[in-house]
Amino acid sequence: MTIFDGIRRQLRTVIEWRDPSPEALFSQWSDNGDEIKNASKLIVNPGQGCIFVYEGQIRSVLTEPCMIELSTANVPFWTTISRFMQSFQSEHKVGLYFFRTAKVLNQKWGTLSPIKYEDPKYGIPVAVKAFGNFSYRISEPRDFFVNVVGAHTDYTTADFRTVMAERLVQSITDHIAECRLAYTEIDAHREEIATGMSPRLTAEFGKLGFAVDDFRLEGINFDEDTVRRIGRIADMTAEAQAVKAVGMDYASMQKLEALREAARNEGGGAGIGVGLGAGIGMGQTMAQTMGQTASTTPQPANGGSDAAARLSQLKQMFDQGLITAEEFAAKKKQILESL
Repeated sequence: MTIFDGIRRQLRTVIEWRDPSPEALFSQWSDNGDEIKNASKLIVNPGQGCIFVYEGQIRSVLTEPCMIELSTANVPFWTTISRFMQSFQSEHKVGLYFFRTAKVLNQKWGTLSPIKYEDPKYGIPVAVKAFGNFSYRISEPRDFFVNVVGAHTDYTTADFRTVMAERLVQSITDHIAECRLAYTEIDAHREEIATGMSPRLTAEFGKLGFAVDDFRLEGINFDEDTVRRIGRIADMTAEAQAVKAVGMDYASMQKLEALREAARNEGGGAGIGVGLGAGIGMGQTMAQTMGQTASTTPQPANGGSDAAARLSQLKQMFDQGLITAEEFAAKKKQILESL
């Protein structure tokens, strides 16, 4: 049986890339010493292509599905192969590389380190990481084979991922840094960022013989320092808007807040009285700014009217959220007890 098996191998070989792994990009055909026999058939299945290499030179590239009888004379590269054939066996070793022409889908990408630039709206340094996915395909098999695959007999998507990641992430980093989108705008412009990446990716990866398709930016993550800075700015902006709404300037509001904090930390009823007394003075200033009239000079001969005015001012501060319910109750009790 061994002798007959050997004769059958010498008479005919079907050259085909059978059941390639989903991870395979390139694979060198190997059978019985890489010998191409007379009357062999070369089958290129859908989603595949084939490169014929002899003595380190690419002789022909097939990119469409086909079945070729190597015994016929009308095969594009058969005249080349026939020179290396003698009887039923080739006297030279040749290389046939099958490659994948179908897209490689849903490849993940992510920036390895934060992208740093100055926020154009707030003028603060920001650092952001980005991630997403894309698909790619071999667009120029000859260039891909020469510039990427090289002397490998097998080349997978995992092998290519390392080559691709550095170039892809660098292009994305440069593009996002150049866009200089504000913290509040970048998430809403993810589609525009991805679209803007297309010319850069085409130029960068076309040199390697493949094209990037369906490039997507799925998410943006800012680092903790950036989030903390933006949060502080947002809080201060909200406070400034609230102060403006009640007719005070921001400096007065900050002074009032400092006095309130001192009253809280001093402890006891005396501390509360000191803080609220200063707060009432600030409330009077605020009332004057808003065009309201209030008596600020105590009238010893008219203690009831003075207490009423103080209670009215105290109620205004409570209604405007300048003092807490506890502070309001404590000071109200103090005023009433003084009558």
